[in-house]
Amino acid sequence: MSKQQSEDNLKEAAAFAAGGAVAGAGAGTLLGGMGLAVGGTAIGIGMAPVVAAGAIVGLAAFGVKKALGS
Repeated sequence: MSKQQSEDNLKEAAAFAAGGAVAGAGAGTLLGGMGLAVGGTAIGIGMAPVVAAGAIVGLAAFGVKKALGS
């Protein structure tokens, strides 16, 4: 892989991660305050974990795209 291809892959991965983060922020805003209840206890889930999860989903989509050869 050439240096140009590596740079292009990095830029594309960053774009997928950013898109996923934006989608996660949108979902967090749309759904509002979230919580996780387990065994009689509950904790609040803020915006940061939802945005991070969105970025991870975006990177996963990039990996699938590369795996399929698109």
